[in-house]
Amino acid sequence: MPERSEWVARQLAAVDAARDTSVATIQGRPIVVVTMRGARTGLLRRVPLMRVEHRGSYLAVASKGGAPEHPVWFHNLRAHGDVLVQDGTEQHVRHARLLDRGPERDAWWERAVEAFPPYADYQRSTERLIPVFVLEQA
Repeated sequence: MPERSEWVARQLAAVDAARDTSVATIQGRPIVVVTMRGARTGLLRRVPLMRVEHRGSYLAVASKGGAPEHPVWFHNLRAHGDVLVQDGTEQHVRHARLLDRGPERDAWWERAVEAFPPYADYQRSTERLIPVFVLEQA
């Protein structure tokens, strides 16, 4: 499905041309590309996200820059948890699991902020608890 955002389309085109996510960044930091099914359409969607990896699992942080609402892809992961994660030239099938408050979420949130410090500012700028999904082997 065509991308709605021009900068996302440019990033994905660069990744596709190189077959490698290392050619694209967000604010100079590495990304992964997550392919998921749309919640309403069922069509495949690809989203570049910050690379937060730990022991073969990845984190999808639904920050939307601290906006008051969740990004559209949040609803996709809630509806269809099976995803494909491209990290560099490798692709991994993973299952998305939303993390509730608690020690596991806290540990992953620390990793997220370490990978991309603006997440801490995003959380301070919104009243919602920013959702995080761990993308893990099924």
